[in-house]
Amino acid sequence: MSTALEAPPTALASIPKTRRRRKWTGWDVARVLFLTALLVFTVLPMLWMLLTSLKTQFAALQYPPSWIPREVTFEQYTRLLSPANEVGRDFLRYMANSILVASATTVLGVIVAVPAAYAFSRFRFPGRHLLFHSVLLRNMFPAVVFLMPLFIMMRALRLVNTELSLILTYLTFGLPLSIWLLKGFYDNIPVQLEQAARIDGATRFQAFLRVVMPLSTPGIIATAIYSFILAWNEYVYALTFLNDKSKLTLPIGLQRFFTEYATNWPGLMAASFITSVPVVLLFLVLQKYFVRALTEGAVKA
Repeated sequence: MSTALEAPPTALASIPKTRRRRKWTGWDVARVLFLTALLVFTVLPMLWMLLTSLKTQFAALQYPPSWIPREVTFEQYTRLLSPANEVGRDFLRYMANSILVASATTVLGVIVAVPAAYAFSRFRFPGRHLLFHSVLLRNMFPAVVFLMPLFIMMRALRLVNTELSLILTYLTFGLPLSIWLLKGFYDNIPVQLEQAARIDGATRFQAFLRVVMPLSTPGIIATAIYSFILAWNEYVYALTFLNDKSKLTLPIGLQRFFTEYATNWPGLMAASFITSVPVVLLFLVLQKYFVRALTEGAVKA
């Protein structure tokens, strides 16, 4: 007869088992080193941009350059964000123009891409595959190839030097990938959900609006992020289509910091940092939806 007290089986089952630590292999070390190098490669330009924007004009021209500014100043940010001076008024106007163009492009892109992708995913009609691949065909060519034809078309429509010319152009370039992303997402939504809604009395549009749309929120958000970033950062078409100073966007407005004999490097870096902040914050807040849309849209059900 054993004198030791034995724990009941339920008590033994409740004791968590210790997990063995997984041994690191050479591939694990190489993966960590690669990701670290990639992170440094990504963060260093932003860090250099921020530190340079905090320097004085004299300190920014010193050679060899120093990473840490000896005298930290926020003069450039105050100058850019203050409407009391000409540079600040121009910069705020450029930012407003960029917000208008990027927001309009994003909203119109989502409005057009959502029903188009749904039609390619759910309906079967003659020429469906040909039309879908012809939409993707545009992405095979660089954007500069369409510069002159689009400029001639915009001039014929009397849209040169207007924000509408940029909105239509960015919409044309952003739609192919947006439709492709959303189609892959809709393909993974079971059609039986819509059929069940229609059996309960809903129309096809009601089933799409109340069943498919909530489930496709990550894909729609990913499409919106892509369209916004494309319109926010575009340079070539904005430089070609816009001549009026009051209608320039931020990528074109940054040229004002370059002159024939000198360059205001702290001001340029401050303006560039402010320009990049909205896109970075937008992606950081919505990145989980973007990654989910890419992964779920890439796997066939």
